[in-house]
This record gives sequence, structure tokens and C-alpha cells, in this order.
Amino acid sequence: MKNKEFKKILIIKFRNIGDVLLTTPLIDNLKINYPKAQIDMAVNKGTEDMVTLNPNLSKIHIYNRNYVKSLPLLKKIKEEIKFINKIKKENYDLVINLTKGDRGAIIALFSQAKEKVGFKENFLSNLAFTKSLPLTQGIKHQIEWDLDALRVLGGDIKHKKVSIYWDEKDSKKIYGLKLPENFIHFHPVSRWLFKCIDDKISANIIDFIENNLGTKVVITAAPIEKEIKKIENILSLTKSSPINLAGELTLKQTAALNKKAKFFVGVDTAIMHISAANNIPIVAFFGPSGAFHWGPWDNNLMKSGYNFKNGFQTMGKHKVIQVKWDCAPCGKDGCNGSKISECLMEKGLDIEFIKKEIKEMNESTSYRMV
Repeated sequence: MKNKEFKKILIIKFRNIGDVLLTTPLIDNLKINYPKAQIDMAVNKGTEDMVTLNPNLSKIHIYNRNYVKSLPLLKKIKEEIKFINKIKKENYDLVINLTKGDRGAIIALFSQAKEKVGFKENFLSNLAFTKSLPLTQGIKHQIEWDLDALRVLGGDIKHKKVSIYWDEKDSKKIYGLKLPENFIHFHPVSRWLFKCIDDKISANIIDFIENNLGTKVVITAAPIEKEIKKIENILSLTKSSPINLAGELTLKQTAALNKKAKFFVGVDTAIMHISAANNIPIVAFFGPSGAFHWGPWDNNLMKSGYNFKNGFQTMGKHKVIQVKWDCAPCGKDGCNGSKISECLMEKGLDIEFIKKEIKEMNESTSYRMV
């Protein structure tokens, strides 16, 4: 039972793109519990597209982490103080910091909010936060981690739906591409290349979908050189002609494109979470990370289906393919610091099993009218 009302709430999430998107169930449930409150958010620059246009958010404070990091010490301190003062002037009465680390704790401490929720892990955070988030979680999804903030406040959780929004310009951009009426969205890359599957396997998947299933593949990737080069190498190994949009779309436009797909195939990355937010069925490949923590969330469900450490798992309409090795998930950047995860190479992935799961999803998924 809630024991307080709040007028202005700040959520701090200084993490990556997918992490920010997965906070949207918390945003929605905070609005349900505190309908009169203004809810704002503080995020790293480059992640804001995951929450812009969200009707339950009023303001987004963008922290330019890379810029601040590049500054000499004195200028860096000046920029940090400037950002803290910006938050302080807002007069928030509730601050929720969803990540461990000192920056969020310092901002919460100097915000002068009466209620501050976060991880109490050291002297500073013990001083900063009035309510503590659980430090250890075991097999528990990130969405549940974030919703713990509402639980410690005594709030009710009405749903656990991930949501993303884009505008008409983004929709028009995708409409202008004149894509096939039905296609499968394939995103085989991540900014962390150790999360990527073997290029030969990617090429094999593309050819199987196009030549055997008779459905067009649309490929996306971020406008980053290493991702573009990886796509180029994959395409050099294919015998089919997929539509390559690598590097051509923004995050919002990629979300708009994904919404029109029959289903999604790809690695553990933000685009996978965007697909889940769009309620598009997913076949995802997991290596160093655990599906129990990061698996694609089925918006129709209230409980995670990822109950095991590794192996093949499902949650509603979504499928996660992962080896059943003792070392998986390892949380490392590849095997022995190589930046290559053997569990995502031919040694670990069974291409025939992958084809079987993709074929089954293709048969069980209704065509989407665009």
C-alpha cells in the first residue's frame, strides 16, 4: 500500500539503449500509481530515443557522458556540478536511481528529494538513499529489477509491458522504402561484437529464409563502421539477395520498420528489445549474457519464462537459442579476451536446430499486413 504521494518524480538510468527501453514498464506503473505526478528521466546521450514521445514522461535530462569524459579534470568537475544543479532546481520529491555506481547516488543526494530509492552498496549510497533496492537478485529479469523501485514504495504493478514510440515522419520514412508486403527482420549485429553469431551462420540463415521459406529478409545495423563491415562480410557469403538497410535508419525508424515485420531474428541487443516492445515474435541468439536477465519480454505475460541458466528457452511468442554449456552465460567479452564467443560460433550453434525453429515460427506466425 502506498504511504506517500509525489508531485515530481525523477528516474535515473545511466546505462545503454536496451536498458533504458526496459524501464518503460516502471514509468507506466509509476504513472498509474501517481497519476498527478510529473515524471522525468535522466539518461545517457544516445539512449533518449527509447523514451522520447512516451506520454507518461514530461522531461528528459540528457547526460553527455562521452563529452564529459573527454574533458580535463577541472572542466569535467564543472560539467558534473552543472548537471547536478540542473536536477536540483527541479525540486523533485522522489528520485529513483536504477543503476549501481556513484554518479546516480551523488545526483540523488544533492537533489534534496525527500524520498530517494537506489542501491545501498557503500558509504555514499547509504547516505544518499532513503529506501534500498535489493542488491542481489539471482535468476531475475531486468524488468523485475526495475519494478523493485515501485515495490519498495508500496505501489501496485498493473502490467509489465515494454513500450516504444515514434512519430509520423518515421512511419513515412519506412513507407517510402516500398518494402515487400511480408518480410523477416534480421539484425545480426551488436555494438558488442562478442554478442554476434558467426558470419557464416548469419549468411546461412538469410539464404534459408529467402530460398527455402520464400520470404524476404530485411537487414538492419547501426551506422557504425564495425557493424557495417560485419554486414558486408555476411552478405559476401550469401547466395540470396536480402534487402540491406544497414546504417540507413535511426533507432526510431528501425522500430517503425520492425513493427511491420512478420517476425524478428537477431542477437541480444536493443533492437531485439524493440521488437519485443512491438509485440513482434523473436528468435534470439544469446551467448555471454543470460536470457533470465535480458531475454525478450512477452508483453502479454506478467511472469518471465526464462527460468534456467542457459539452453533453449521460450517466453510466450519469443524463443531464445543458447548453448547448454557450464560456462554460459559467462558475462565476458568473448572467450579468453578474444572478443569472440565460441558459444555463438559454429562450434556452439546447431544450424539445423536454428532452421527448424525459424521454420516453425514462420509457419505459426500470421502474415502482417503493412
